[in-house]
Amino acid sequence: MQFNVISTDDTLRENAQHGSLDFPFAYYLDDIWNYDFHCINWHWHHELEFVSASKGTVICLIGQEKIILPEGHGLFINSGIIHRFETPDGAIMPNIVFSPTLLSSGQSFIYKNYVQPIIQSNFAYQIFDPQCDWQNEILQLLSKIYETQEQSKKPELHTLQLLLQLWELLTEHIDLTSNSSHLYHLTHQQAKLQLMMQFIRDHYQEDISLNDIAAYASISKSRVLQIFKSGIQLPPIAYLIQYRLSHAASLLQTTTKPISTIAVETGFTSAAYFCRKFKEAYQMRPNEYRTGTR
Repeated sequence: MQFNVISTDDTLRENAQHGSLDFPFAYYLDDIWNYDFHCINWHWHHELEFVSASKGTVICLIGQEKIILPEGHGLFINSGIIHRFETPDGAIMPNIVFSPTLLSSGQSFIYKNYVQPIIQSNFAYQIFDPQCDWQNEILQLLSKIYETQEQSKKPELHTLQLLLQLWELLTEHIDLTSNSSHLYHLTHQQAKLQLMMQFIRDHYQEDISLNDIAAYASISKSRVLQIFKSGIQLPPIAYLIQYRLSHAASLLQTTTKPISTIAVETGFTSAAYFCRKFKEAYQMRPNEYRTGTR
């Protein structure tokens, strides 16, 4: 079985273009279980994002916050917020990602008064619970948007109409002065995190340690651990192993190299250790992953 992988640059910004330049909107029907490591890994984008848990439980991590969305619930994630999706039971997650300028031109009165205040605020996310009337209205609008993408041959005009209704509801009810949400834009701490993650990406084939990572970032080992925990809820060495495994999985699918060779090329000290870590992550052995059997 081939897993989906989310592609990011060295700042964790998602590489994918959502929609087109003349209509920057994209609809996805994601099965989280089909992604690498059964999660849509850490990423951010300038676009706005709305998601729904249509089947199963969706867990969204934003910084140190863990947001649990039972089936039927939804979530808005503001522009520039680093986040990750996972699921304990397999989840289907319809979602839309679109540029704020789709709602209105960046120079317009509408944008400056109804869009810009939100995307430039400390507001990180909003949960939608079907038991709350206005939030349920947004969930219903999201369902209509999803249906429009799946059923209409020319969905753009109706989609925009629904998005504006949705945005109007959101701006009427959210409190931008609330301290319940936190800002997770590219702060100094996140800049350090990205610096260290890029060091790991550049040197994952080598024998690197926590000391090496700390020395590269010119901070203490305890500070490295704290930044990784608050940023992506994963210790640096665990992230290193995960990154090595993702490259190994790609080599298993795209080459005929022996497993022992792949283990060495991706920085593992032995084939046995590699196979053990691979099975822990993918719930199958490397040769099973290569052949698509279990």
